[in-house]
Amino acid sequence: MKVGIVGAGASGMMAAVTAADYGAEVIVFERNERIGKKILATGNGKCNISNLTFHMEQYYCDDRKKLRRLFSLFSPYDTISFFESNGMMVRNKNGYLYPYSEQASTVLDIFRRLFGERRIEAVTETEIEKASYVREKGQFRIQGNGRVFFVDRLILCAGGPASHKRKEGLGGFALAEQFGHRLHKPVPGLVQLRCGEPFIKAMAGVRAAAEVSLCVDGAFVCAESGEVQFTEYGISGIPVFQFSRTAAYALLDGRDVSVKINFFPDYERTAFDYIVRNRFEMMRKAPLEEFLLGMTNKKINLALIKREGLRPADTVEAVGYPRIRRLMDSFLELTVPVCSTNGMENAQICAGGIDFSQVDMQLESVKQPGLYLAGELLDVDGKCGGYNLQWAWTSGYIAGRNAAGSSTRENLGE
Repeated sequence: MKVGIVGAGASGMMAAVTAADYGAEVIVFERNERIGKKILATGNGKCNISNLTFHMEQYYCDDRKKLRRLFSLFSPYDTISFFESNGMMVRNKNGYLYPYSEQASTVLDIFRRLFGERRIEAVTETEIEKASYVREKGQFRIQGNGRVFFVDRLILCAGGPASHKRKEGLGGFALAEQFGHRLHKPVPGLVQLRCGEPFIKAMAGVRAAAEVSLCVDGAFVCAESGEVQFTEYGISGIPVFQFSRTAAYALLDGRDVSVKINFFPDYERTAFDYIVRNRFEMMRKAPLEEFLLGMTNKKINLALIKREGLRPADTVEAVGYPRIRRLMDSFLELTVPVCSTNGMENAQICAGGIDFSQVDMQLESVKQPGLYLAGELLDVDGKCGGYNLQWAWTSGYIAGRNAAGSSTRENLGE
């Protein structure tokens, strides 16, 4: 059995090693000059390989029941076992799993060694442009860089356009569409949000702990907490990344998107009101800049004073309690309209992809027998924290094993 794999990212490398372990002859095609190049940038170079705080709410997918069953075949604990059995120590940092070296290159070095030991052929600097099934031969014909290859089974793991230059990285979707698959329009995921408000620019460079809530057409959608980063163009940070794909799809549909920021999420409203009233009484003669000292970053304080039409030198008494109250309310519920997301070239992942219903529980195409899809190519994506790499390992393992002829149906009780 000869298995061809298009794409040598995380899911493609796992698919290749698994298929070889189950007896297949494996050939991998990669557009870059070497395998696994993209993995070196994951987790800020530390490679967050998975997460033990694992549940389906961490994933965006149209069929979470199906996704849960797939993860039962290769879980975060299987990921730990895989890497440890191949010589890599794993570090657990509050559930976040990393190589003990905290170097992404360790993960890549493991796969390079496994490719060599299993005699997996890697054809690099080769972008596959066409793929079809030749019924007379009972094989897949794949073509790239003027060369033609034939394989018995084909796995598409070419990923998406995230972190690529504009309009690059769409080849995997095009290959899947050649077999009649339906594509759910890709949008940037785990990406920054752009905002047109001038006061945001005044806070550029500030990092602040906050709760951020996503609103679409004025209605609350979800909330995340953590460190928010303010930039020249908008807002960033893990809490923003977590719901950025939801914001991206809402913007794509032409809906009104905004984010509400609470700089004091640890305080109940009544307790916060008491603090404000008490400060007002004690600091009547103080200028506003001094009144806000120590509450949030000075840049935030000054930006919100100006946003309210006030001046830092205005005294608390002159401003009056009603306006002080309005000013302080903006620290609890600062509404920031969102005009767009940053582009795919800035995104950590690509949301969207081939409709998840168009693969079965073995990740085999319902359109073309013998064709398998895995990783970012499918319309499954997770939040920050190792969840996307876990999906890559899981889907790569399942696709590789089944393509090699060792069905996982029995493991699912089918």
